[in-house]
Amino acid sequence: MVRGESLSRNWMLFCFGAVISLSSAQRQVTASILTTQEATKSETQLQRHIPAFVQPSWFNPTQNTNLTIKLSDRRVYVYRDNQVQASYPIAVGKAGWETPTGTFKVLQMLQNPAWEHPWTGQVIPPGPNNPLGPRWIAFWTDGKNMIGFHGTPNEQLIGQAVSHGCVRMRNRDVMALYQQVTVGTTVTVQR
Repeated sequence: MVRGESLSRNWMLFCFGAVISLSSAQRQVTASILTTQEATKSETQLQRHIPAFVQPSWFNPTQNTNLTIKLSDRRVYVYRDNQVQASYPIAVGKAGWETPTGTFKVLQMLQNPAWEHPWTGQVIPPGPNNPLGPRWIAFWTDGKNMIGFHGTPNEQLIGQAVSHGCVRMRNRDVMALYQQVTVGTTVTVQR
């Protein structure tokens, strides 16, 4: 798997050019990936589509950090060297849109993501009304659809099964989680 700084420019454009949306056909949270035509636009034009990717400056790739989501607990646990470092309450996928179980890797990290409505095409810019909140951490994809951790303007729903597969977090918690992981961090989802 290609990781961090060794990503090629094309892979970075593919990963970072995503605008998160919902797909009724796949019944999962999806990423609307830039088309080939959009990907060939000048870098200046692309900057409005590509949110900044930030790897924490303190991150040490030799540290053994991984995440475990326990769906029944409605929590995500941050482990470093097999010791729990933090735990956060989450909302998970509702019936028919369940959060997938298994072992995955963080694929993409975005600050202040925009969200594209899957049916109207309306783009909701970063801000207090954005359904993704201030951070997006993708960990599952089928090549078209993506599922990840994100904030929410509806923090009162944390602890419930209400999402379309994603892991919703309080905004302050997803910002804290964002600082503890990097692309390639292992994410294990258990029932």
